[in-house]
This record gives sequence, C-alpha cells and structure tokens, in this order.
Amino acid sequence: MKHHIKHRITRRQSLTLIGATLAAVTLPTASLLANTGGMQQKTFAGTGKTLPIIGMGTWRTFNVGNDPELLDARTEVVKAFFEHGGGLIDSSPMYGSAPDVMGYALQQLGTPESLFSAEKVWSPAGGSAREQVAELEDRWQVEQFDLVQVHNLTDWREHLAALQEMKAEGTISHVGITTSHGRRHSEIEQIMTSEDIDFVQLTYNITHREAENRLLPLAEERGIGVIANRPYDGGSLIKNLKRRNAPLPEWAEAECGCTTWADFLLKFIVSHPAITCAIPATTQVEHMRENMRAGHAPMPSPDARQRMAATIESL
Repeated sequence: MKHHIKHRITRRQSLTLIGATLAAVTLPTASLLANTGGMQQKTFAGTGKTLPIIGMGTWRTFNVGNDPELLDARTEVVKAFFEHGGGLIDSSPMYGSAPDVMGYALQQLGTPESLFSAEKVWSPAGGSAREQVAELEDRWQVEQFDLVQVHNLTDWREHLAALQEMKAEGTISHVGITTSHGRRHSEIEQIMTSEDIDFVQLTYNITHREAENRLLPLAEERGIGVIANRPYDGGSLIKNLKRRNAPLPEWAEAECGCTTWADFLLKFIVSHPAITCAIPATTQVEHMRENMRAGHAPMPSPDARQRMAATIESL
C-alpha cells in the first residue's frame, strides 16, 4: 500500500506554496510507521491483507479551500490519525477541496506505508472514470489509489466496467461502490451478487441497522469488504447524547472498554463481523484521538452489542 509522491507540476503547487510560507508541519515517515497504537485490524476483500478498523472520512470536514490556517489544522488531524494507527482515508470529488487538502497534508507529513487511499468517481464530473482518477491522483499527489469506488451508484455500469479494467491493468488496486443514508439497498444487493467488487460502502450505525438484514450477510458470503459511513449519523448521535447529558452505562467500560460515547458508538459498528472499518470524520485532533481509541480491544460480544443497541433505544 505504499504510495509515491508525484513530481509533475499540478494544481497542488498553489497549496504547497501557501504551506511554504508557514511553519512546516513535519513528521518522518518512519515515525508514522512505528506507532500502531494498539489498533485492531481486519482482513478485507479476500486478500488476507488487513486494515485498521477505524478509518477516516473527509466529507464536509476537509472542504476548507486554500485557507492556510485550516490547511495546517487539517494536517494535524491527519497526523493524529496516522500516529494512532490509521490506514483508510476516504474522499470524493464531490467533497469540494477535500482531495486537494489531503494532498497538502500528505506532502507535509510524508506518505506512510499504512495509508489506504480510497477515492470515488461520479457523474457528471467532467470526463470518464479514467480521467477522473488521473485528476484525483494529481490532487492527492499519489501514484495510484488503493480503492476507487463509484459514488452513490452514479452511472455505475459504465464506471464500474472502467474501474475493473483499470484494476486488471494494475493502475488501481481495488474497486467498490457506495451508498449512504440507507438508500438503494436493493440495487446494492444486486450489484454485490452479480459484479466482481472488492468493497461496498454504506451507512451503518447503532440507529441505522438496515444493512444487517441482507447486505452485511451477503458481504460475508461474497468476501466483500464493508466500509461504514455516517457512524455518528452526521454528528447527530453524539450531539443528542451530549444534549441529554446521558451517562455511559456502568457496564460499558468493563465489558467493552468504552470510556466515551464515541467509543460506544464506534465499537458497536466495528465489532460486527462483516464491517471492515468505519470512517468517522472530524476537524478536531482530540476528537480524532477519541475515534482511534475506539479501535482498541476489548470489543463488544454479540450479547453486549444487543445491550448497546437497547441502551440507545431507551434514551
């Protein structure tokens, strides 16, 4: 999963020049590799390879344009992610400047071996899947992506065929499809059954469990990796718990290692055997550290997961 920084001139230069005028945020690649922080990992897509169970999303949080202070603040978030054993980072051309901000952060930090870069293609976005992937590689400043997904099934037949060709050529490593907000599950099921894909990304959290009915068992059966988006339901789960001033159940720490609601909500997701990783998004370094701690053992048992769900339903 090693990525090499590209050396051709691209739109990324403007962000690099901004960064050069500021105090550089540096973190040698070796130190990124050394500290896995006790993060649990799972095998994926029938490869025998593993991914850390807590990944990172960039929706909304990394769309900060060229603002120098925000660029460096997001770089610190990425730094914390890797320091605590992070791997998969998910983005999309629909997320505004997020791919450019990722490229900026990786240039400042160095690109660690643990990075599993996940991008998307969509329509209309100006060109074919191949053109979109090439542009996104420039924006991230990586040689190739570990995973390219069809965003929310837009023109999925055309895009997926192109991505499968690129995988066969070795220009991308894995292919997948995405959905969110519990939409289009029947179509997702059809694609999972009939198409050769490595990953499916879908909404799964403690209050949105529709995927348990068909999609997660099918993923296990077919050996398809599952990336869980909207783990905090767009932030509303955490906000509601804080608003209610709800205390953690007394048994949560002893049985599941939960010390915060972030632990509680994320551990519920990643303890499902079909889930490869969850991708919470944040703008805060401390929140990133909280997210990453949720990837540590112990994990909830099936009985504990039922109690967790019942707890949230009762609030």
